[in-house]
Amino acid sequence: MDKIRNFCIIAHIDHGKSTLADRMIEKTGTVDMRKMKSQILDKMDLERERGITIKLAPVTMDYQGYQLNLIDTPGHVDFNYEVSRSLAAVEGAVLLVDATQGIQAQTLANLYLAMEQDLVIIPVVNKIDLPAADVPKVSAEIIKLLGCKESDIVQASGKTGAGVEDILAKVISEIPAPQGDPAKPLRALIFDSNYDEYKGVVAYIRVVDGSISKNNKIKLIATDAKSEALDVGIFSPDYHPTGQLACGQIGYIITGFKTVGDCRVGDTVTIYKDDTHLVEALQGYAEAKPMVYAGIFPSEGNNYALLRDGIEKLKLNDAALIYEPEQSQALGLGFRCGFLGLLHLEIFQERLRREHGLELIVTVPSVAYQIKTKGKAGIMTISSPQQLPDQSQIDSLEEPWVSLDVIVPKEYLGSVMALVQSKRGVYKNTEYIDPTRPILHYDLPMAAVLTDFYDKLKSVSSGYASINYDFIGYREADVVKMDIWVAEEIVESLSMIVYRDDAFSRGKAIVELLKDTLPKQMFVIKLQAMIGGNIIAAERISAMRKDVTAKLYGGDVSRKNKLLDKQKKGKKKMMAAGKGKVAIPSDTFVKLLKNT
Repeated sequence: MDKIRNFCIIAHIDHGKSTLADRMIEKTGTVDMRKMKSQILDKMDLERERGITIKLAPVTMDYQGYQLNLIDTPGHVDFNYEVSRSLAAVEGAVLLVDATQGIQAQTLANLYLAMEQDLVIIPVVNKIDLPAADVPKVSAEIIKLLGCKESDIVQASGKTGAGVEDILAKVISEIPAPQGDPAKPLRALIFDSNYDEYKGVVAYIRVVDGSISKNNKIKLIATDAKSEALDVGIFSPDYHPTGQLACGQIGYIITGFKTVGDCRVGDTVTIYKDDTHLVEALQGYAEAKPMVYAGIFPSEGNNYALLRDGIEKLKLNDAALIYEPEQSQALGLGFRCGFLGLLHLEIFQERLRREHGLELIVTVPSVAYQIKTKGKAGIMTISSPQQLPDQSQIDSLEEPWVSLDVIVPKEYLGSVMALVQSKRGVYKNTEYIDPTRPILHYDLPMAAVLTDFYDKLKSVSSGYASINYDFIGYREADVVKMDIWVAEEIVESLSMIVYRDDAFSRGKAIVELLKDTLPKQMFVIKLQAMIGGNIIAAERISAMRKDVTAKLYGGDVSRKNKLLDKQKKGKKKMMAAGKGKVAIPSDTFVKLLKNT
């Protein structure tokens, strides 16, 4: 155990975590140079395409007689649950700060998470090779933040490999060896898991006490599920069987479970014996609190079973996801899913499409509201517009609020403040990282962050602003349910809960967007936004018209009118036969969210 060091890399998005991990893997000779590739720990195509880390990724490296267990973490606010789980499995963290950008919102958020776990922090200024790097300025920011000395800060470049050896040396010298008792019964924390087509459920574990070997009978304390460890090993970064994991190590167990619900993140693995019930479970993880809810339905009704299986498998790999069955008259059977943010939703949708071959209908995302109805005790939570009771039955309605931190250059301060206040933000105070970069602190409705807030923030700050937000509770809200009708039919998936004073402008924007988005049909398409029985906005898409008079030549005008009347009657008959339905393209929902 004295020769084991467990640590992770934490940073704001795009500050170079995965690139630095690449250089560490190269320096330690973990992967043969012929097999080495950029961002080797990012396993998903989505991660490579978007240039961001979505899933935590462990790797075991041997260096100067020490076993270094590294966990690479995401930097985006939507995946901070991945960060918190990683931190619980290690003793130290490398805090990475971009030499050109300095401390950003997620730098602070991830640092505070690490400090809550009492981890040893190793500060690193990264990207020192860039022409725009300002190492003295960024170092001063870190010193002010951590209260450390300048000599404690490592200067490095994930691109060139400069400073990597210094970081590894500090990991060995400053991060303590893991604590635990090898003589005690096995206790291992599941910090992540995955479903493999051939291996079944693979649990990612940190061994806290005891040890585990291949073919051991295992039991999960929380679920009481029992199985056999078909294999155990370390990450190099692919699965590397070792036959045994000792106290303090990080590795994996091929559990033998076929049901994904049996192996939950945060559960404790132990070896099954008669006295197993005496083994105390490890402290797991606080449940993730979803911020965004959306209905997920298969575009083909007979794909419901495939959708259910796909969500179950992704849930195993995504502990922040929650879901429950949902039925819609228009869309059929599906699921109401909760996410940490819009990016989380987008990634989930794309993974279902790529990994499970599913085409989906996704309803307009919304937040969860708390409602107290008249004459009934207790509070009900709703996450869908369809669940909203009639306005006359509502005694009180509250929406979730978040504490928002915005780091922005001083010259954009006014425009950012104007934007946040236009989104109903309540100003708290301003701090300064340095004379040129303030941190704005606001309270803000979560629904405001859902819409186009992030895009507009980047626009008004020329891309320099960064944000972090945390849920703080519920506050009273004046909202109503707005329905969208297309071709005389309500489109349930477009229903949304909006602020009463914004209803007219939102409704108008939606029907105008639909007018520009939906293709023309052989009949007139009426577009209406309605609250209750009242139309608040309306548009029309004119019909595609075949020229039925093209073959006419000469004769009385009544012949032309006769043909036009016949065409009109035919369109009415087509509508009556149910052929006037309009299919809403799946990308329309995202467009609506970002542009209304």
